[in-house]
Amino acid sequence: MTPSSPGWTTVARLDAERMVEALRGQGVRLSMEGPCPGGQVGAAYVRWEEDGRRGVLKWRPRSSVGEARTGALAVVEALREVGYPAPATDLVTQVGDAVVTVQEVLPGSGVDRLTPAHLDQLLRLNETQADRLTGRPHVPAAALHLRDDGPGFCLHEPLRRHSPRTAALERRISALADRYPPLLPGNDAVHYDFHPGNLLATGPDITGVIDWDGAARGDRRFDLVTLRFGLHAANASPAVTDRLDTVLATLPDHVLTPAWAHMSLRLTDWTIRHPTPTGPTPWLTLAARYLP
Repeated sequence: MTPSSPGWTTVARLDAERMVEALRGQGVRLSMEGPCPGGQVGAAYVRWEEDGRRGVLKWRPRSSVGEARTGALAVVEALREVGYPAPATDLVTQVGDAVVTVQEVLPGSGVDRLTPAHLDQLLRLNETQADRLTGRPHVPAAALHLRDDGPGFCLHEPLRRHSPRTAALERRISALADRYPPLLPGNDAVHYDFHPGNLLATGPDITGVIDWDGAARGDRRFDLVTLRFGLHAANASPAVTDRLDTVLATLPDHVLTPAWAHMSLRLTDWTIRHPTPTGPTPWLTLAARYLP
């Protein structure tokens, strides 16, 4: 551990080779191709040995197939019904305490720099997410974790202990738990991790939105706040960030403030436990924009 992360638990990463072997024991025959780029917990490209199709192997520790089917997979299914570019899931199974999935490989590649044309498409996709879960009451609502810890993210104690400035931010966030509900209200589909690293594009066209593991019910505009934090990390052009800031400025307080607090907590905590050269300073600066 580095001095910036004194004993903090970090997120376990996928051991793809071991998982492929475990699946083989269940009669699922896959061959490894290699790791997918990016991501915090890991994903890997695989091929189905029976027909040579490529897939993306993913896992979610401390989860169950039942939770996946009534949660994130149900969200993706609801969106795919209306043509949303989310990947189909070809396999979902339990391996130990983890849910393992194999998803289709969508066309396109990672977005190096989001353009205004990309943003226009993302805003339209976000509108598509509205009310998609009205007929699926079993899908859980997304949690904000303004006072309680999340499952491996949005931990409060790292902020309390890292520095006076991060401790002050944690106090402001925790205080907001008295003003806002613990779960996102609404029946929209929420991606929950809607940042540029989870987008695929071919030239000017967005061709896929991936990594729906945390998808849940709530207010779709939460994803626009997540996108804004993602653009901050990606050093996006002012043409894109200014346009998105204009959209965010129209959001009501009951949407913008708790979402902003959640993302401030999430990214500050993550950076403390997974140190970067800049540390949490960029997130502290961004947090101040909309937090009371």
